Amino acid sequence: MVKIDEIKKLRQESGISVTECQKALKEARGDLDKAKDILKKWGKDFAKTRQERTAGQGIIDSYIHCGRKVGVMIELRCETDFVAKSDDFKNLSHELCLQIAAILPDEMPLFVQPWIKDQTKTVKDLIDSYIAKLGENIVLEKFIRYEL
Repeated sequence: MVKIDEIKKLRQESGISVTECQKALKEARGDLDKAKDILKKWGKDFAKTRQERTAGQGIIDSYIHCGRKVGVMIELRCETDFVAKSDDFKNLSHELCLQIAAILPDEMPLFVQPWIKDQTKTVKDLIDSYIAKLGENIVLEKFIRYEL
């Protein structure tokens, strides 16, 4: 039997639904770290199933770094306007802007780079985690980075 406190903790840390957190904790026999790994794997599998779906909605976001010498603009797409307006989607958009502002133009492709806030994840892992969390396909359609 999984304790409700463990489910709450995993839910707070992952942002994944209570039901999925409970399933992962059961499969991991109460081990929180194993449950996180299980959710991560499920998220990647879920993201693969969503890739075929059309991402016809979304937002355009921008970020100007302090000092005003670096700027970023992105087009981030999802399936529905409901998700496009959500705080989670806007948060992902901001995180991607920060990532792009932090990279140098000649660095490796964006999706395989380590995420600047958690080096154990790539940018693709970050996007996949939001696909699992929001239940929709998410596509970084375009981005541009300006630097003086």
